[in-house]
Amino acid sequence: MARTPVVIHWFRRDLRLADNAALWAALRSGLPVVPLFIFDRDILDALNDKRDARVAFIHQEVSRLASELRTMGSDLVVKHSTPAEAFRELIHEFDIKQVFANRDYEPYAIHRDRDLHSWFGEQGIRFTGKKDHVIFEKDEVMKDDGKPYTVFTPYSRKWKSRLNAYYLKPYPSEAYSSALHRFSYRGAPSLEEMGFTDPGIPFPPREPNTETIRRYAELRDLPGVAGTTRLSLHLRFGTISIRYAAARAKELSEKWLDELIWRDFYQMIIYHFPSSADHAFKPAYDRIPWRHDPEGFRKWCEGRTGYPLVDAGMRELNATGFMHNRVRMVVASFLTKHLLLDWRLGERYFAGKLLDYELASNAGGWQWAAGSGCDAAPYFRVFNPTSQQEKFDPDFIYIRKWVPEYGSPAYPAPMVPHSEARERCIATFREALREG
Repeated sequence: MARTPVVIHWFRRDLRLADNAALWAALRSGLPVVPLFIFDRDILDALNDKRDARVAFIHQEVSRLASELRTMGSDLVVKHSTPAEAFRELIHEFDIKQVFANRDYEPYAIHRDRDLHSWFGEQGIRFTGKKDHVIFEKDEVMKDDGKPYTVFTPYSRKWKSRLNAYYLKPYPSEAYSSALHRFSYRGAPSLEEMGFTDPGIPFPPREPNTETIRRYAELRDLPGVAGTTRLSLHLRFGTISIRYAAARAKELSEKWLDELIWRDFYQMIIYHFPSSADHAFKPAYDRIPWRHDPEGFRKWCEGRTGYPLVDAGMRELNATGFMHNRVRMVVASFLTKHLLLDWRLGERYFAGKLLDYELASNAGGWQWAAGSGCDAAPYFRVFNPTSQQEKFDPDFIYIRKWVPEYGSPAYPAPMVPHSEARERCIATFREALREG
C-alpha cells in the first residue's frame, strides 16, 4: 500500500510551535508535516558532564513540544542518533519529499547541513532552510562596500536603519496546525536512556518581565538585583521567538535591543569568520605567550582567586549555569589579563557550564575581553575587579550570596596584586604585538 508523501520539519534551535519560520513554511507546503527532533550524538557524545543541565532543559522542552503536538492530533518523532543516521532511518518510515529547518550559522551546523544537503539530493529530497533565530542574517547587514562589519557601533546603526515592522512580524505557524500529519510515534528516549541525568538546576521562566525590560538600562549592570531578563537560555534554544523579543525591546528598552543586536552581530561574525571560534580574530594576538598555570586556572574555575567579584561570578556559574553579564566581563578579563591565561581555556570552561552557551557569542565575548576579537577592548584596558565591585556591588549583596566567607580568615588573599598584574599584562601584550 502506498505511503502518504510528507514533509519534515526538523526542530533544532527553535523549540516552539508559535512564530516559527521553517515550521510555517512546512505547514504551507501542501503536504502533511511530520515534526522531528534529533538528540544529536555528534554533539552529546562529546559532552564530558553527563549531568549537563542543557540536555535536561532540551529534554524538558522536547517533551513539552510532543505534548502540545499530541493535543493537535499529531506527534513528534524523536531520535537519539547522528543526524545522518536519523534520516537514513526516517526514509524507511516515511515517504519524505522535503525537509524544512531553520538555519544555524556555526561551523559544525554549516558542515552538517552541507553534508545532509548532498545526501538529500541523492535521495530526491529537497532541503529548505529559513531564517529564524536572528533578525538579520549572513549578508543582510553589510558595509557599503559589501564587506561584513567588524565593529559593532556602525553595524548596529545599519541594523536599526533597516529594521521595520516586516522583520518583527510573527509567522502564524499555529494557524496552519491542520496541516500536521496525523500519526502516533513511539515515545522519546529518557535522559537516562541517553546516558544523562537531570542535575535539578531550575530554569528561568520563558515569559519576559515587562518591568525588568523597562528598567533594563538602569539595573542591567548590578549583579545583586534581578535587573536582567534571564531570557538568554530561551533565545539560545528558540523557546521564544527573537522577533517577539525584539518587538518588546523596541517598545520598552533600546538598551536591551542593543543586546539583541549583539547576538545578530556575533552570528554574522561566526558565519563570515568561522576561524574566530578558536583563533584570534586579530591574528597578531595569536603571538601572545600565554602562561601555563594549571593551579591558577583551577583556582579561577573554583572561585578562589581572592577577588570576591571574580569568585562570586565563578561560583554562581558553577552552581546555576548562569553568570551575570557584567561579571562575565570581569572574570574573563581577570583570566586573560591578570593571570595571562589563554582566552580559549575560559571559552571552553564557559562552554561546559553556561546554560545559554552558544559558540558565536561566547567566543566573541572572550575575544573582546582578551583584546583579540572584533571590536574588542584594547589590550591595555584591564578591569580592576575591586573597583568593579565598588561600582556595581557596593553593598556586597551579590558577593555575600556567593562568597559567604569573604572578610573572614577563611577567604584567600588575592592571587596577584592588581597593579602588578596590570603592568605584566600590558608589557607582555605590547612586546608580543610589537614583534609583528
